Amino acid sequence: MQYDIIVVGGGHAGCEAALATSRLGHKTLLLTGNINNIADMPCNPSIGGPAKGILVREIDALGGEMGKNTDKSLLQLKMLNTKKGPAVRALRAQADKVTYSKNMIETLKNQDNLTILEGIVDDLIVENNKIVGIKLENGDIINSSIVILTTGTYLKADVLVGDKRTSSGPHGEKTAKNLSDNLRKLGITIQRLKTGTPPRIEKSTIDFSCLEVEPGDDVLRTFSYDSTPLYKLNEQLPCYLTYTNAKTHQLIMDNLEKSSMYGGYVTGIGPRYCPSIEDKVVKFKDKERHQLFLEPESIYYDDIYLQGFSTSMPHEIQEEMVHSLKGLEHAKILKYAYAIEYDAIDPIEMKPSLENKIIENLFTAGQINGTSGYEEAAAQGLIAGINASLKLQNKEPLILKRNEAYLGVLIDDLVTKGTNEPYRMLTSRAEYRLLLRHDNADIRLREYGYVVGLITDSVYEKFKNKLNDIEKLTNYLKSNKLTTKDNNILEKIDTTPILDGITYYDLLKRPSITLNDLNQVLELNLPYSMEVMEQVEISIKYEGYIKKALRDADRLKQLENIKIPVDFNYDSIQNIATEARQKFNKIRPTTLGQASRISGVNPSDIAVLSLFLKRYKND
Repeated sequence: MQYDIIVVGGGHAGCEAALATSRLGHKTLLLTGNINNIADMPCNPSIGGPAKGILVREIDALGGEMGKNTDKSLLQLKMLNTKKGPAVRALRAQADKVTYSKNMIETLKNQDNLTILEGIVDDLIVENNKIVGIKLENGDIINSSIVILTTGTYLKADVLVGDKRTSSGPHGEKTAKNLSDNLRKLGITIQRLKTGTPPRIEKSTIDFSCLEVEPGDDVLRTFSYDSTPLYKLNEQLPCYLTYTNAKTHQLIMDNLEKSSMYGGYVTGIGPRYCPSIEDKVVKFKDKERHQLFLEPESIYYDDIYLQGFSTSMPHEIQEEMVHSLKGLEHAKILKYAYAIEYDAIDPIEMKPSLENKIIENLFTAGQINGTSGYEEAAAQGLIAGINASLKLQNKEPLILKRNEAYLGVLIDDLVTKGTNEPYRMLTSRAEYRLLLRHDNADIRLREYGYVVGLITDSVYEKFKNKLNDIEKLTNYLKSNKLTTKDNNILEKIDTTPILDGITYYDLLKRPSITLNDLNQVLELNLPYSMEVMEQVEISIKYEGYIKKALRDADRLKQLENIKIPVDFNYDSIQNIATEARQKFNKIRPTTLGQASRISGVNPSDIAVLSLFLKRYKND
């Protein structure tokens, strides 16, 4: 069998990669251990959240599937941080685990140029450091020009509970036992990581009457720019909030050595920003309690996900811990919590295109690259799929900059800084987060999606119409003004009177006035969508901050435009620190901008490197 591209793994990264390559016209094979586990959610039943929700919007803007699939699978949808600035607002959905997977499988099966096959990959077939195919555990060989590894937590995975270690995937599945060892033989650095999941509780055994209710929003929304809401506001399922307490904490401290992590049974490094409950209690001893969310997993079964209560304690201790919680005194555990260890690569060995530096035409995406989270995985899968396709077309890869997308921040962090723990996308990681908002992902990225070929002409035309509406509304607000005669109108919206004429545009810079206010009191009857009006209002109110961020981004762009040749000899440079030289040789930055972000590299090292690059260019 011969394929253009083989995608190994059917998780969120694999789905996006396979859909992208097949939609771009390449004969693609999606290889997975179990077709029924495609797009599975082995951990939390949610999509989005701070920064992550913006990643999903970016995936959609580029032509990916996660946003659309989430919109078809909603149990609840909420916009986070609405009382804060637009830079940190993000959608978070409770998705039906069963429906999400079912819908994604249906999408994949109906996709042209895509074949789905069950199997476990044992080894890569490499000739002259270039991919030519894969070898399955049963001995079958499948040839391809490119391989994209999206193996998730299935590389030599072990499930841990207490002192028990079981070779298994999240649901007891077979794992790829030999692939990571064979990757190591090819010269790829392998590291051991760890993540975990909390217990699932039988809904009917929980006393919800004493818990805080967390409902969905009372406004219809969608993740995808191209979806219409498919849910009803009054049919959203609520989440609930409870807390750990002194009894919970004492149980954990009394049994700490029985935990896989604190008992010395875990060798992998766990996620800093999604720690186990044991970690929270040990590291934050001053906190009297930690909040826990009870989240529905599906309308098709009775499981409630106890978010924030990840643990690797033995089953009998988990029972006591759960029963110590308010509202869960008589709760029945349907599935016990566990930790899972797995192999991953060192992401510094990737190019910004997500192609491996050691093996040509080998791309990787998702947790194999050291990340955690469905959204981070899907985002990488989409970029890996796009760049694999572009490579087959002999085109330059799509490399998003840090000021263009959270996707750019995510990949740049991985390939420049690396990670020795599961990496999670956070708003704090993005220095240009005011530019990388939930509301403007399409404005930032839809053009890229169209040029690549994942955005259709009709969708692109709709996008261009939106841009035209934004321009027309902005010009209208700049061209029309109020005078002192209109102060009686301003009184109606409880704002300070004016002493001279003022345009609608400048009036909207007042924090207390919204475009909707003006539209109503002046009876403007503006013929624009709420999406357009929101975009214009944010641009006006944050104009000064946005201009400053754009100036900063321009300085970054200047550094990013200075390319570093692949074969550049860093050992020939004098007057740079030894650490900088070592890091340059290891990471092989592609631009001066990337070089400047390497930890341990000083501005003086960059100045010297810049000078040598100019000489190199002139020689």
